[in-house]
Amino acid sequence: MAVKLKSTNREDLTKSATKQVRNSGRVPAVVYGQAKEPKAISVDSIELVKTVRDEGRNAIISLDIENSEAVDVMLHDYQIDPIKDELIHADFYVVNMSEDMDVEVALRLEGEAQGSKDGGVVQQPLYVLQVRAKPNSIPEEITVDISSLEIGESLTVADLPTSGSYEILDEQDTTVATILAPDTLDDVEEAPDSDDKPELVDPEAETLNEENK
Repeated sequence: MAVKLKSTNREDLTKSATKQVRNSGRVPAVVYGQAKEPKAISVDSIELVKTVRDEGRNAIISLDIENSEAVDVMLHDYQIDPIKDELIHADFYVVNMSEDMDVEVALRLEGEAQGSKDGGVVQQPLYVLQVRAKPNSIPEEITVDISSLEIGESLTVADLPTSGSYEILDEQDTTVATILAPDTLDDVEEAPDSDDKPELVDPEAETLNEENK
């Protein structure tokens, strides 16, 4: 069942009006998707943060739009003020509950690996999985038990628990956890850094609205 969230329409999109919205404890936002014309709204900041904290990043939200019918949405993107550490903008995407969609789901390791007890060190190279599922079947997180892992052993995507309600899109041979011997870890830590550092790019980053520049 979708959690409910009320929104208010925004007609004035000037910087001064947007600042006033934020000062009143609300978050400027946009709702779009499924051939729906993008609509500027605002939502209560505390309610949105509480919803994401309690229900998870991929929660289905029944968004009550002022003077319109409620729509099922997901929080597609958001922006945080790096100085004040406050939520300053959100994008909501209208979802079709009967269609599959691709999302990111957190991967969590559970249990104490036997190799860790023997002096090895747990390494987790993958923290997020690409998952395809219908909106109501998206898991909040996917967990894998690493208790039986010995030093030198690894788990891959193929070892993750499966479910008929969702599909993991990552390559099956992608490593999700491995137990390194202490001497191997030392070699990794002492390896020189490459001069060619890749630029971090978010492939789904949206162009910022004029109001957020």
